[in-house]
Amino acid sequence: MITTLLTTAQAATYLALSPKTLERFRLDGTGPVYLKAGPGKRARVRYRLADLDAWLATQQFTATAQYNRREVL
Repeated sequence: MITTLLTTAQAATYLALSPKTLERFRLDGTGPVYLKAGPGKRARVRYRLADLDAWLATQQFTATAQYNRREVL
C-alpha cells in the first residue's frame, strides 16, 4: 500500500488554510495528526490525506453554540 505524504504547504492547500495556520495548529495541538520524517529538530513534517480527512470530520458543527462549548483536544 502506497501512502502519499503531503508537505505543510500541500496540506494547507487541501484544507484551504495557510501554512502558518497549520504550523500554529501543530504548536497548539489542535490540528490534524502529522508525521515527522527524519531525525531531530530538522525532521520534515508530513501529512497523510486520511489524517486530514479524519481531522476535518471532527470540525463539523450544526450551530455556533456547539463550537463555543467544544473542548480543545
